[in-house]
Amino acid sequence: MNGLVARGRRPPADHRFGIDVPFQLGVEEELLLVHPESFAMEPATEHVLAKVPSGAMRIRGELSEGMIELVSDVVPSAHEAVEILSDLREEVLRTGVELLGSGLHPSAPFGAVVHRDGSRYAEIGADTRGLLRMTPHCGLHVHVGMPDPESAVRACNGMHRWIPLLQALSANSPFWHGRDSGLASARTVIAYSMPRSRSGIPRAFRDYADYLATAERICRAASVRDYTMIWWDVRPHPKFGTLEVRCLDAQTRLEDVEALAALTHCLVVHEATAAPPHSHPPSEVVAEASFCALRDGIAAWIEFDGRRRPIAEIAREALLLAHSAALEPESARALDGVERILAAGTGADRQRAAWATGGIPAVLRTVTIPRRKERMRVASAPLVGTA
Repeated sequence: MNGLVARGRRPPADHRFGIDVPFQLGVEEELLLVHPESFAMEPATEHVLAKVPSGAMRIRGELSEGMIELVSDVVPSAHEAVEILSDLREEVLRTGVELLGSGLHPSAPFGAVVHRDGSRYAEIGADTRGLLRMTPHCGLHVHVGMPDPESAVRACNGMHRWIPLLQALSANSPFWHGRDSGLASARTVIAYSMPRSRSGIPRAFRDYADYLATAERICRAASVRDYTMIWWDVRPHPKFGTLEVRCLDAQTRLEDVEALAALTHCLVVHEATAAPPHSHPPSEVVAEASFCALRDGIAAWIEFDGRRRPIAEIAREALLLAHSAALEPESARALDGVERILAAGTGADRQRAAWATGGIPAVLRTVTIPRRKERMRVASAPLVGTA
């Protein structure tokens, strides 16, 4: 991907903010390809890409062999994005592989990673050395179109305080290398093992010029090609004209993708359009809240607005703001899924429940994505005890 920062040169001021209809969104999900019987990682990325009809624009390979990225169109609502992702999942499944939706493969051996060919992947591998050769990690990324650069920076700054909440609600990677990590989102810890200037939650920027200057200095210091090598949990993406939120674990269930994408979308709209606060929480406090969230999931208590509060309370405050910012009826309906996550648990909770009854084999079955026919059959099955 060509970015805005070339080696040793200041990034140009051109961008795509305001080019398209503002506040539309796109959703990207990273998933793992696994063997239909053993659920072990399957090095089948090239096989899948050669067989899917959507081609490279919507179904893409990723850094690691055995990963795939599904990319929605730019649409008004999370509901429409998820309908597209559902079709893309089916296309991949028809190639004969299975798909696993989790922040990490629960039982992949340490170091069982093969990077795909390509100049960008070679650059990332040389830059990060062994950090990205431990285990592949999969995220759910939400892009929201911004009307102008300053709105993008205002939304980026405002989203800092919501990142821990989104991490808690999306937590879906408690197991790594066949063991319980003790964390709700071990994926986040691996993502945070990247250089601190290029991972985690960035500081608040004064304005777009401050963001550009910061990106330039980081890229020069790291000797990397452009700002796309900066993997913050939330970042302006000038080439796409979006704010990109990257803090979510990949999900198994499409209803969870829809709820999380809708909440993220609406919070970004709120932060882009509301008056900016007089001050932002200190980066150190947000970082500590993030750790509590990735460790404890929706059971976490985190520092928020000056006091420690439970995730459920913060989530309901977020939902009030999100409903007021929802631009489409489908977005408002999708937000109901957040209450369902709070009541029924996250993907991490389901993985641990599966482990308690059947160990890692049960965990693997739990995070394997069902085909559409199977989902429809389960959804239409009568409840126990009904006629």
